[in-house]
Amino acid sequence: MSTGKRNTRQRQLVIDALKDSGEFRSAQTIHMDMVANGEKVGLATVYRNLRSLAEDGSIDMLMAPDGESLYRRCDLDGHHHHLVCRNCRKSIEVTGKEMESLLDALVAKYGFSDLEHSLEIFGLCPQCQRAGAGES
Repeated sequence: MSTGKRNTRQRQLVIDALKDSGEFRSAQTIHMDMVANGEKVGLATVYRNLRSLAEDGSIDMLMAPDGESLYRRCDLDGHHHHLVCRNCRKSIEVTGKEMESLLDALVAKYGFSDLEHSLEIFGLCPQCQRAGAGES
């Protein structure tokens, strides 16, 4: 996506860091990975660039159940939702006309307009289920 924003070296480093992973990661994790790869970049710079990239739609951002912001590279253009493993943070991007139809009917019932929404569904992926993740 072209936003007219200058692609600084730091912004490109953040973009490159996101290309290497398919799961949602925190800004701290992304920063630690960048530092481990020898990059000299501050955590505040990583946060600023992640926020900017999410605002212009270049990356996905979601709020984890614990309130932490998580980021990943978008595979799909346009509106979509996510199934996210709350253990390993693997995610699957999903679109769904049925979901959108249900939401349209719901907001019409209550008279809302000019809508925006985000839907993230958290659970355990098949691999984490087999490994017994999430057991108390």
